[in-house]
Amino acid sequence: MNEEYDAIVLGTGLKECIISGLLSVDKQKVLHVDRNNYYGGVSASLNLIQLYERFRGGEKIPEKLGSSRDYNVDMVPKFMMANGKLVRVLLHTDVVKYLEFKAVDGSYVLQKGKVHKVPANDAEALVSPLMGLFEKRRAKNFFVYVQDYEENNPKTHKGLDLTRMTMAELYKQYDLSEDTQDFIGHAIALHRDNSYLSQPALPTVLRMKLYHDSLLRYEVLKSPYLYPRYGLGELPQAFARLSAVYGGTYMLNQPSVEVLYENGVAVGIKNGADVARAKLVVGDPSYFPGKTRVVAKVVLAIAIMSHPIPNTDNADSVQIILPQKQTGRNSDMYVFCCSYAHNVAAKDKWLAFVSTTMETSNPEVELAPGLALLGPVDEKFLEVREVCEPVEDGSRDKCFISKGYDATTHFETTVEDVLDIYRRITGRDLDLTAKDVSQVENA
Repeated sequence: MNEEYDAIVLGTGLKECIISGLLSVDKQKVLHVDRNNYYGGVSASLNLIQLYERFRGGEKIPEKLGSSRDYNVDMVPKFMMANGKLVRVLLHTDVVKYLEFKAVDGSYVLQKGKVHKVPANDAEALVSPLMGLFEKRRAKNFFVYVQDYEENNPKTHKGLDLTRMTMAELYKQYDLSEDTQDFIGHAIALHRDNSYLSQPALPTVLRMKLYHDSLLRYEVLKSPYLYPRYGLGELPQAFARLSAVYGGTYMLNQPSVEVLYENGVAVGIKNGADVARAKLVVGDPSYFPGKTRVVAKVVLAIAIMSHPIPNTDNADSVQIILPQKQTGRNSDMYVFCCSYAHNVAAKDKWLAFVSTTMETSNPEVELAPGLALLGPVDEKFLEVREVCEPVEDGSRDKCFISKGYDATTHFETTVEDVLDIYRRITGRDLDLTAKDVSQVENA
């Protein structure tokens, strides 16, 4: 350990492992350290024994749940957009060869107290109860405009400047109802609240195009999402393997590791009597006390069930978005479900996760609208987690700190944070255009 490195990375969460892999591919000498004896940090996947140790103090596991080793329970449950940035990072680094993916069966949205499938093709759109007949005609014109829109081709803009026009004004241009705006903005563009309505329309249109492109990426997809077999804990390990292939050094189970500062600047780490020096230190907020601030709290409920979520066509895997307006909240709520079909639970068992940003001091009551959709549950676990972000960008103190994980059930904001950290460290954007997303197999 008593060596000099280009970068030291603390924590083996997904963000930290991606950064470690990218820097190693860039031929930087990387030391990667974690205080835990397992990969994943706060984004780890736990077996049943680990889950009960964490939430129930190691109490006896009910036999009806099956074998512990059949479970991979994500602590930060999220799906991947099939044409999204995480898939492109997987391709850019060739990490995709270490993983196997399966398509997610469906994406749903809550509207007026009922769960409806977000249409995945024209046939589903025709029979969808989300909109009436005349509204469907107006929405179709809007969707055609979005699909044809090319940022660098003014002919496709139809005289609209989406960098100045707000999203509310664009909706009004096509005379779309508030209910239609609700499911487009939250279930397709994946906004977490309604603040986007007063912002320029372009980012929302690009988000919609990403959803559409992800849906069309593979002919078999019933939703725009992919999920790795054996859970998300496979992702940090795959990027750790990448870093090791390119010469990265890994040290787990180092509980006393801490950042070493000189004149307020990170110059390495110390671990007992050992010291390792580096030009910069990357890590999750837990390694940098006093250098982050709490910006929100996320509440997560984990349920083990013996059935799929009702009203989702017996789906083995599904996402349900509860837009803020539908529950009288300030931010959206998310339901994420996967099962034995993805090798994350025992046979005929489903894992359901309900998450949201906390707005009161009673987390379980806040989750009630999402929990009500699940039906009977075998076991339920509840956790409140702080979302922290750095107070500096790292340019002065050489501390490049990742943000905490939000309540969303997709990875786009996660990867945006990674790419931002990479940009601040290297001074350049990561080129994600080199490889074809269609190379991702097993979907």
